[in-house]
Amino acid sequence: MLGAITNFCTNTHQVLSIVGWALVIFKIAIPLIIIVIGLIDLGKAAVSSKPEEIKKCVGSLLWRLIGGIAIFFLPTIIMTIFGWISGYSSTQSQITDWDVCYRCIVSPGDKVCADARGQYDN
Repeated sequence: MLGAITNFCTNTHQVLSIVGWALVIFKIAIPLIIIVIGLIDLGKAAVSSKPEEIKKCVGSLLWRLIGGIAIFFLPTIIMTIFGWISGYSSTQSQITDWDVCYRCIVSPGDKVCADARGQYDN
């Protein structure tokens, strides 16, 4: 209800779009970084030929993978929960201010975010 009064999301769509693109980049870069660092550590442990070092490295790699998965899915889960909450108070026939926030962050190239840019940048 507050978003409908102040039009916060439509007024800040540029910042939200930048945040959305940053999240897209992080969702791609963080798993790649985790894989590369994990493979380097595992390679070092394999070369050292110490079983306890390999076991420690595998445990560390598992925790990194869990962290990477959390970073990958957490923004989408949070935005989905907020979308469900806002869905109870909004009408389905029109695009609400929350829809602009949601779509600019989750998928910054979406038509709703682009329409907000075209409508409010003039």
